[in-house]
Amino acid sequence: MNTLPQQLANGLFLGSMYGLIAIGYTMVYGIVQLINFAHGEIFMTGGFGALSVYIWLPGNTSMWLALPLMLAGGAVVAVLVAVGAERFAYRPLRGAPRLAPLITAIGLSLALQQAVFNWYPDAKTDRVFPQLPFGPYHIGSVRIQSGDIFLVVAAILCMTALAFFVRLSRTGRAMQATAQDPDTAQLMGIDTNRIIVIAFAIGGLFAAVAGVAYGLKYGSVKYDMGFQAGLKAFTAAVLGGIGNIYGAMLGGLVLGVAEAMATAYIADIPGMEQLGGQGWASVWAFVLLILVLLFRPQGLLGERVADRA
Repeated sequence: MNTLPQQLANGLFLGSMYGLIAIGYTMVYGIVQLINFAHGEIFMTGGFGALSVYIWLPGNTSMWLALPLMLAGGAVVAVLVAVGAERFAYRPLRGAPRLAPLITAIGLSLALQQAVFNWYPDAKTDRVFPQLPFGPYHIGSVRIQSGDIFLVVAAILCMTALAFFVRLSRTGRAMQATAQDPDTAQLMGIDTNRIIVIAFAIGGLFAAVAGVAYGLKYGSVKYDMGFQAGLKAFTAAVLGGIGNIYGAMLGGLVLGVAEAMATAYIADIPGMEQLGGQGWASVWAFVLLILVLLFRPQGLLGERVADRA
């Protein structure tokens, strides 16, 4: 049990990344009732956009200067992909049966993967991602990497900024109104198309931050990294209550901790030695999803309309 603090920390770090990605799922669903299965690939393009900026910078550029530029570059790429997906892939299908945009989202996900695979140099292999020039640190028995610190700080800042934006800004209130009743919101003078674009853009921005955090945490990015991370982030959004922005982050943290604990301790249970280890991490994550859907299908926090975005 001396590894328990480390596993809890690992779970919180991992869950913070899932939560950042999950917010994009839940914001879009909260407004247009669409599950954007291409969101994992938007996360991936944000990571590659940040890496591209770093590659183009002079070789002696300090990481303290490079990191803000990488975040800006990754955000631009991810937001453009997200907004382009809304405008050209999803908006024409807004009145179609729900199966049509779902299939389109899956097709867009595969297309983005293949585009990066074909056009980005050596994307088929793990591309080394630059690292922050500090750490690791030790707090008792817990080892914290520099990428983990960035991830937690970014998650707290992004979540706080989003909470204030949704609650206090004019656009945030318009997003709440559109989520509650888009037809009535439009009659009241709200440009619902603009609100939907903003929701996609914010989701893309958060995905880009998560993409940079992923590279800093694991030291590399790859063209297919968004597939599994996207599925787990969607799981996190469902766990927290799809359509609830606070539930998305809570679901991510719960999922991350559950995955870390299961990976570390399932193998210690008599008779379950073959069901532990990193290879089973995804299995236990989805087992948790099934249990939540069986016993609390509305998610941990449910759908509070006033907080949907």
